[in-house]
Amino acid sequence: MAKHVRMSPQKVRLVIDLIRGQRAESALQILKYAQKRASRDVEKVLRSAIANAERKAEDAGATLDVDQLYVSQCFVNEGSRWKRLRPAPMGRAFRYQKRTSHIIVGVAEHHSAAQDRAAVAAAEAESQKGVRGAVKKARQAVMGKKKPARTAKKSK
Repeated sequence: MAKHVRMSPQKVRLVIDLIRGQRAESALQILKYAQKRASRDVEKVLRSAIANAERKAEDAGATLDVDQLYVSQCFVNEGSRWKRLRPAPMGRAFRYQKRTSHIIVGVAEHHSAAQDRAAVAAAEAESQKGVRGAVKKARQAVMGKKKPARTAKKSK
């Protein structure tokens, strides 16, 4: 999110409409070669959203495939207006407004990629569970150690 960007929301919406629903990689390419001044600000917000997604995945201990990210939401809201005066003839003043924008861009991973990644992680965990148990049993057999038998509690 970028707040109070010194540009009219109408002009920023022209750029935002170009990347809505695109893959993050292709959206960056579109913004790089767009002939609009707003594309710099939108590109900065998009890069920030991608970095935030990577950081959140890293903090959660999950893996994230950046190539599978796409622009899930992007919109522009009108920010505060700067009201200014311009000198006019005969001692008068004309009022004009400098508009600002709030740019919001969100990225997400495609559902199919997220499900595939989760399935791979679950399969790997399942395969490791069996290996750990087999290694533990083999070690115990080699060392000749057996688990101590549980004794029943003596009752009074």
